[in-house]
Amino acid sequence: MTDGAASRIAGRKRDHLRIHLENDVQAGGDVWRPYRLRHDALPEVDRDKVDLRTRFLGTDIGGPLLISGMTGGCDEAEHVNDHLAAAAAEYRVPMGVGSQRAALAHRDLRRSYEVVKDHDVPLVLANLGAPQLVEWGAKTALAKAEEAIAMVEADVLALHLNYLQECVQPEGDTLGAGVTDVLAALVDDLDVPVLVKETGAGIGGDVARRLVDVGVAAIDVGGLGGTSFSAVEMHRALAEEDALHERIGRTFYDWGVPTPWAVEECVTAVGAEVPIAATGGVRHGLDGAIALALGATLFGMAGAMLRAADRSQDAARAEVRAVLEEVRTALFLTGSADLASLRRPGVWLERPAPRSV
Repeated sequence: MTDGAASRIAGRKRDHLRIHLENDVQAGGDVWRPYRLRHDALPEVDRDKVDLRTRFLGTDIGGPLLISGMTGGCDEAEHVNDHLAAAAAEYRVPMGVGSQRAALAHRDLRRSYEVVKDHDVPLVLANLGAPQLVEWGAKTALAKAEEAIAMVEADVLALHLNYLQECVQPEGDTLGAGVTDVLAALVDDLDVPVLVKETGAGIGGDVARRLVDVGVAAIDVGGLGGTSFSAVEMHRALAEEDALHERIGRTFYDWGVPTPWAVEECVTAVGAEVPIAATGGVRHGLDGAIALALGATLFGMAGAMLRAADRSQDAARAEVRAVLEEVRTALFLTGSADLASLRRPGVWLERPAPRSV
């Protein structure tokens, strides 16, 4: 890749960061609103003794929160990842970085990712896009994955599925045929577990089954309800006076499987075999607790974490602490001493039937 092409990627990453911070790019409405937990007026557990600890992909973590991979690849992202990593280390929760494709092409951008190594994060997720696997082919994909993992000393490789976003980008990679085979080869050859995540359009039960059949170690449903990358790319197209891609982005603004539906489908399909992470529209710890009650092992947050980390390291730490305390409060008020208890029968007051889209 030429320096010019790499610079364009860095510019796109800079646009994404700015658009997230300056615009409302949430889609799907409040997908968690129909779900409620049953209040236990006699909880028979002390709030301070509620245990949030869990285990994810072989690592003990301090709480069921994943700081989702969201940025990197431009100078402006360095302080964000630094602040997020400091918070993740303090509260012993896992953290991902944004797509590392830019840094693989342009070494000057690596510091925006490598900064996570300055902190003792218990579980770090490297991040590459699945659409690029087909373009690269199995051998090159393996080499690039190993390089991305080494860059941040990652414990897990997250491969993101973002075909909706790629459709709205004029430069998008829309090669889908053969991606499962390349993914299967990568899973077989890597020394770290592979997590596959969507980026706002959701993963249904049928796709989860196919992913587990090729050896994926975890699934992050990345459902509708949070950031819409169709909306993000719509804003980019608007700024660049690209009428076609602005229209496509606007048309598919609310496309996807809502996060709670995706969690229920994936837990039903494969939840006994691999852990399920719930990301997409999780605004606070109560939404996260609902996802956990649905069967997710942990939940991920991006938007609120990004905004806090952009302000300061103290703000990032405060946001993580607040979210975990909200989860603790939800467990206490349902009479749940730990995360396993939250999944017991009778916790639900209201639970709509899963629907397909």
